Amino acid sequence: MSNTMKSVAIASAVAAAAAMTAQVTPADAASKEKCYGVALAGQNDCAAGPGTTCAGTSVVDYQGNAWTLVDAGTCSEIELPQTADGTPREGSLEPVDRDMPA
Repeated sequence: MSNTMKSVAIASAVAAAAAMTAQVTPADAASKEKCYGVALAGQNDCAAGPGTTCAGTSVVDYQGNAWTLVDAGTCSEIELPQTADGTPREGSLEPVDRDMPA
């Protein structure tokens, strides 16, 4: 087998593997929900609200208007550290007004 054919075969295998991992089935999507206030800075899923444009653009840990997909039914159960004043943090199915960028 020539080097060109080997390269094409390897590239095809890598592309196929990437396509398989990127697929989200309807069942997977149905088992997830948006959970606000649980993402670390830069780890939110798509547009989080004012001050962000898309995935990975939140600038504050646990930013209240930044969301990430979590398993359905687990949002409020995610363990989060308390705020600086000792107030407990919880995930929310709606945006919350806390930990917003200055």
